[in-house]
Amino acid sequence: MIPQLKQAPGVDALVQAYLDALKQSGFSGDVATHYADRLTMATDNSIYQLLPQAIVFPRSTADVVLITRTANEARFSTITFAPRGGGTGTNGQSLNDGIVVDMSRYMNRILELNLEQGWVRVEAGVVKDQLNQYLKPHGYFFSPELSTSNRATLGGMINTDASGQGSLVYGKTSDHVLGLRNVLLNGELLDTYPMPVAMAEQLAAQQTQAGKIYQTVLERCRQQRQLILDKFPKLNRFLTGYDLKHVFSDDLQTFDLTRILTGSEGSLALITEARLNITPLPAVRRLVNIKYDSFDSALRNAPLMVEAQALSVETVDSKVFNLAREDIVWESVKNLITDIPGKDMQGLNIVEFAGDDLALITQQVESLCARLDQLMANDEAGIIGYQLCNDLADIERIYGMRKKAVGLLGNAKGLAKPIPFAEDTCVPPEHLADYIVEFRALLDSHNLAYGMFGHVDAGVLHVRPALDMCDPQQEMLMKQLSDQIVELTAKYGGLLWGEHGKGFRAEYSPAFFGAELYDELRRIKGAFDPNNRLNPGKICPPMGRDDAVFKVDAVKRGTYDRLIPLAVRTSFKGAMECNGNGLCFNFDANSPMCPSMKVSANRVHSPKGRATLVREWLRLLTEQGIDPLEIEKQLTEKRLSWRSLLDKTKNGWRKRQGEYDFSHEVKQSMAGCLACKACSTQCPIKIDVPAFRSRFLQLYHTRYFRPVRDYMVASVENYAPLMAKAPGVFNFFIRQPWVQTLGEKSIGMVNLPLLSTPTLKQHLQGHTACQMTLEQLEGLNAQAKQDYVLVVQDPFTSYYDAKVVADFIHLVEKLGMKPVLLPFSPNGKAQHIKGFLHQFAKTAKRTADMLNRVAKLDIPMVGVDPALVLCYRDEYNQILGAERGDFQVQLVHEWMLTQLTRFPSKSAAQETWYLFSHCTESTALPASGKQWQTVFSHFGAQLDNVSLGCCGMAGTYGHEADNQQNSAGIYALSWQKALNSKNASRCLATGYSCRSQVKRFDNVVLKHPLQALLELV
Repeated sequence: MIPQLKQAPGVDALVQAYLDALKQSGFSGDVATHYADRLTMATDNSIYQLLPQAIVFPRSTADVVLITRTANEARFSTITFAPRGGGTGTNGQSLNDGIVVDMSRYMNRILELNLEQGWVRVEAGVVKDQLNQYLKPHGYFFSPELSTSNRATLGGMINTDASGQGSLVYGKTSDHVLGLRNVLLNGELLDTYPMPVAMAEQLAAQQTQAGKIYQTVLERCRQQRQLILDKFPKLNRFLTGYDLKHVFSDDLQTFDLTRILTGSEGSLALITEARLNITPLPAVRRLVNIKYDSFDSALRNAPLMVEAQALSVETVDSKVFNLAREDIVWESVKNLITDIPGKDMQGLNIVEFAGDDLALITQQVESLCARLDQLMANDEAGIIGYQLCNDLADIERIYGMRKKAVGLLGNAKGLAKPIPFAEDTCVPPEHLADYIVEFRALLDSHNLAYGMFGHVDAGVLHVRPALDMCDPQQEMLMKQLSDQIVELTAKYGGLLWGEHGKGFRAEYSPAFFGAELYDELRRIKGAFDPNNRLNPGKICPPMGRDDAVFKVDAVKRGTYDRLIPLAVRTSFKGAMECNGNGLCFNFDANSPMCPSMKVSANRVHSPKGRATLVREWLRLLTEQGIDPLEIEKQLTEKRLSWRSLLDKTKNGWRKRQGEYDFSHEVKQSMAGCLACKACSTQCPIKIDVPAFRSRFLQLYHTRYFRPVRDYMVASVENYAPLMAKAPGVFNFFIRQPWVQTLGEKSIGMVNLPLLSTPTLKQHLQGHTACQMTLEQLEGLNAQAKQDYVLVVQDPFTSYYDAKVVADFIHLVEKLGMKPVLLPFSPNGKAQHIKGFLHQFAKTAKRTADMLNRVAKLDIPMVGVDPALVLCYRDEYNQILGAERGDFQVQLVHEWMLTQLTRFPSKSAAQETWYLFSHCTESTALPASGKQWQTVFSHFGAQLDNVSLGCCGMAGTYGHEADNQQNSAGIYALSWQKALNSKNASRCLATGYSCRSQVKRFDNVVLKHPLQALLELV
């Protein structure tokens, strides 16, 4: 039995007193102190882990003022704060052990747009892609680019002075910030913007903290101007930190305190709003994907692209490229980066030209291609081929692959994973190739694997050596390597932090700045934050204090993970291998990734959050000497006993009395999961939450009773066939309000579905071919079998949406083939979702045995519901392994694609159909939408794929009373909006759950695509 886990560290009494005072002050945001909430904020996209005391989620600048004014009370003078946005930092910039101020949950409004003057005003929690989605219809975009743009907040970009692709032309974030609204720790508002120096001097004369700040920065940056100019490197990626160089304009007539705050990592003030300049979208974009025989060739050839006046040159090595081939992203780009027959592609340069002059862009592209052809003809520069991209959607797909590179590296096989600690070095571009030769030699000397990609036009390369942070020796090697890379980068006149900020690398600041300039940084820190309470340990301590800064070899996630036995870590690979890249925080409502995170805005309900909690749960079990693998093994042998019932009764009573058990926090997080499995394909690490969620639930319920609804859901495949024998009787009772009320109150289920009437059996009366036995089918010769199709039933369509199955059989018959309805055999997916893994294994084995016997007939087997069919491929493999056998059940579109040549094609134009795909299908089978289009096109119809997230039903999730609000919220995010914008009679949904959800909330019955095909045929 899983023990009670009481070891969660509590909140400091002073912090709790502060939070109580904050609530009493009128603070309107959220406060989180549960261990689960704090754990999700203890990591970011780096290797570090640091547990905060609490998290506050302000709703407005006024709330942030309350946070700071309350903190300014003398009794709270030792409490520290760290602002946080998307948590995508690779060097622990937002990690601290005080109170985290999270701007992303509520402060995500776009406040004002001024197209005449070309600027937009936003709150700090707005996500970059969210802003660009808003600006696109107006013909503008916010140009600084970064790979995490679909979850990185603008506040985070400002605090790290982020930049990426296209920075030679577009610059860094700081080049686009026109002004900031900041809250100082004493509660003062500080608005910064470019101003005449005389005006800054007037502000410096004021007897306020803001006045002191202006006075200090003016005095120090003016006095040290020449040293600053001499010391700051002449690079596109100038020093991140307090930007002493650009606070004055070149002619010294303008002063802008904003430049000190951009790149300050939240160590000076809490930034709440920003006014940003916006850039017109280029009218013309062209991409040239150039393929090389080696990564070195790609690097050394890059200056040619820069000379050709390209907007950007992005380089990807074979390590990243090959990992992309194994990811869902490859489906979108495989035709844009094709292999060269007989050649081994080891490097890729992605070269973009953009502007408003079509003739000029065309001439630039043609000139580059002519040069490439010449080099290839002479067998020079290692170029083995190139491809052009003129279509905007294709260009975005290429960049989508490039943006995924960081996450893809984390999917490397083995215990050692490519990790960030020196991944954004920047050297003058002309030295990059030589620098990388030495860099690679350093890594090769330690026999390390690594992946490389980056912005070669700016001299920035992302290098991630593969190390196992659970191995203390390799952890020590990481520090050694870090020191050596600092020396190597300095040798080439570069920077260790060209793009991703300092964070835990602040220990190297004195070496790069020099003692004199480093003291100037400390004076500025002292003017803003004299008591070192804002993100202490980052950038530098204030002058006059001897506080330490964080170091590269600080406590890491691996420090905790290594306490878990290797066998357990390996078994729970999904939770252990999450690298924190945060793709599951994707803001886009039309992305299928993690609907529970989108609707709740709570990172506890994200794949990253759930993986974090399971890791800590496993660590706490280890502390108590409990082996979860042994308990799982015993579960297959144990039988129900009075002792276990008594124990569960006692444990349940303690739970109701409020006795703490960390397992409850993990359970709450898991309960919010829809088991849609988008994470298992969308996440670059393939974090399969439903897989380890089921295991957790199974183990959790060795200690606590299950709710009745779990048994009801898990046994649906047992009682549905029985109820279908008298559907009218059961439907009569289900319709009664008192039954619905009883279901909600006693079982926790709402909107219970009605059984199909007519039943499937009634629909198929007279279809004698459907009744053939296995023996009769075995008697057919090979030629005759080619005309048959075996229909695999699932419990939901067969008993609750029977017309879909019947229509598929009619469709097969109309196509001149012979359908045979296989006897119903439970699939077991509902058992898996609820963590009845022992029962699921038995169900899967029985059904797999049956389907393997049928598979010997060599007749196609087809199912109509994606979630159930894909369960045969995924969950069956997980639970049965080799015992699963090699049977294959196809989905309707997969089968029809193989049969199209048998049916005459049509060309008649018709009104467009719209496909609303099941999220599990669209993520597990990314080509399915195009395949459906091919099928419809063959029969003379146009089908458009609608970009969607999850519908919010997800099997029985939406029928559980606890989930009703979230289910409705998820549906409203994308499905409802899309349906309301189209003719519902032309909308098609592949999933039974999806059709049920639409019927429930919009009272519309959508067709399955096969039913539209039935009309077409």
